[in-house]
Amino acid sequence: MPRLPTPYAVVRPGPHELRFYLGDAVEHLQAAPVGSVSAIVTSPPYNLGIRYRSFDDGQPRADYLQWTGEWVAAAAKALVQEGSLFLNVGSKPTDPWTAFDVAQAARPHLHLQNVIHWIKSIAIDRDLAGTRAGLADDLAVGHYKPINSDRFLNDCHEFVFHLTPGGVTRLDRLAVGVKYQDKSNVARWAGASGGVRCRGNTWFIPYDTIQSRDRERPHPATFPVRLPEQCLKLHGLTDLGLVMDPFLGLGSTAVAAARLGAPFAGVEMDETYLQEAIDRTRAACA
Repeated sequence: MPRLPTPYAVVRPGPHELRFYLGDAVEHLQAAPVGSVSAIVTSPPYNLGIRYRSFDDGQPRADYLQWTGEWVAAAAKALVQEGSLFLNVGSKPTDPWTAFDVAQAARPHLHLQNVIHWIKSIAIDRDLAGTRAGLADDLAVGHYKPINSDRFLNDCHEFVFHLTPGGVTRLDRLAVGVKYQDKSNVARWAGASGGVRCRGNTWFIPYDTIQSRDRERPHPATFPVRLPEQCLKLHGLTDLGLVMDPFLGLGSTAVAAARLGAPFAGVEMDETYLQEAIDRTRAACA
């Protein structure tokens, strides 16, 4: 394991350790030995004025983007040559450039290899789904925060930028593949003998339905565990080494690493969020 500072807590569900650190993301990324991290799955503060407990999410844009460049540069140093940084970024209708500005801040340090669209809610017209879907009516699934506006559409998706050191990281695309709906296509496409095709870059992953946000999702900006799980499977589990999340929040990436049997290091500056992440990870290992 990399020689990071003393962990706040360590969870040992099996042969690998999951380490949790209380502190600053940039400092911990800079402390990680060069080429020691296989994959990073993270969602940093978006600088959209979200009310975190211990972070100012309303910095001047130039300061925020400079900070983004600093932590991405440190992440790039820590990654192995064929490593992956899966960077989840959202925006808001009145500030739609945020995600693109973040991608540009990362550009000097890593290659943008894939752009994944995380779809949180989607509507499918019955007549467009095809007869094989068997829909009796139009289908609307997933959750989003409704917008009361005559100018903007409801925001039902976020970006996941897949950034790599050289732009040539090999992926296990079929690890998150989907079955061919029309079996006749299996014979048409090379490599389709298993009946599974690449999922593509649109991933429908809704939030779980909850009864109380304060109790069940106390962090104001978190992602479902399935998102980092799919990112790590796509990166490839065969030679997966250390997984890291420098903006741990409630620990979804830690839970994903625990489920997949990977070593993990997570950093969170808020002790309350960190303890919640540890508790969630221990529960997932039970």
